Amino acid sequence: MQRRDFLGRVGAAAGAAILPFVPAPAFRVWTWVHGDGDLSLAEWRRRFARIRTAGITGVLVGGGEVQLLGEAAHSEGLTFHRWTWILNRTGDAWAKEHHPEWFIVSRKGDSSLTTPPYVGYYQWVCPNRAPVREYLREPVARIAREPGVDAVHFDYIRFPDVILPVGLWAKYGLVQDHEFPEYDFCYCDVCRATFARQSGRDPMDLPDPPADEAWRRFRWDSVTGLVRELADSVHAQGREVSAAVFPTPQLARRLVRQAWEQWPLDAVFPMLYHGFYQEPVSWIGKAAEQGVAALPAGRPLYAGLYLPDLPPADLADAIRSARDGGASGVSLFELGGLTDGHLRALGQVGL
Repeated sequence: MQRRDFLGRVGAAAGAAILPFVPAPAFRVWTWVHGDGDLSLAEWRRRFARIRTAGITGVLVGGGEVQLLGEAAHSEGLTFHRWTWILNRTGDAWAKEHHPEWFIVSRKGDSSLTTPPYVGYYQWVCPNRAPVREYLREPVARIAREPGVDAVHFDYIRFPDVILPVGLWAKYGLVQDHEFPEYDFCYCDVCRATFARQSGRDPMDLPDPPADEAWRRFRWDSVTGLVRELADSVHAQGREVSAAVFPTPQLARRLVRQAWEQWPLDAVFPMLYHGFYQEPVSWIGKAAEQGVAALPAGRPLYAGLYLPDLPPADLADAIRSARDGGASGVSLFELGGLTDGHLRALGQVGL
């Protein structure tokens, strides 16, 4: 606002009550952190002090010892979200051994446990199974009970990519101009029976399953229902919930069955990895704007930025774009790729 406009408005409001000044919310910067490795408290404090000095205010940390990492983050004034995978259970030896039936099944009839799509670690459990939901609630609640945790950060809380971001097609030798059966999930017996009870139709008998609106919504609601249950278990411990999600509500629904604008989150971190979608840096702001518009008023959106596609000069532009799009901040993937040049770029945008 220009000063003359401000003075004009004040003059027009002469005689009205003077409202207190309310500062704009601070633009926050986060980074995802792989906390694995045998590092001491002193070393983590040193690493966190380095990024805090540059203006980063929060970390989303997966792996490693929760208590040690939380103490290191808090000692350096950082907010600590514990980053955890939800439906992707590639590291869950117990579930694989004792409950292979929990794993999602493709339209082609293959289990992701034995025939994972794309890569070997794409082994996912089904969000529609009551025992799966019960199984996932306790570890999430246990994380929330840890004294050093400010929030639980959900990741891989979706179905596998039925269509990969276009920038990854060449990597896997694919052209995904429609939904192929081997990447379309979940057609397990529980999903089929549940959908049949609701609609009177078996999804395997649909003439064109990808085009069926009720079947698409069924998958969106499957994930949303799980999120609600897990969020309740975290909120019951007095902790907040955040999640890493796909870029825009439209893309998230189409590619991975996420309707994240409906989720009861305290903050959302869409992964606005522009290079994955063969988009320019300016796309980050446009995608952020779409997300902010879809969310309830006041819910913060932190734009996830992919550092391998952002040299320091471009990082400053990406942050400006996210801010112009209405994002409450950005999150950088990830700590190991944060060079001194990137940290200097943070200072160029006046955080």
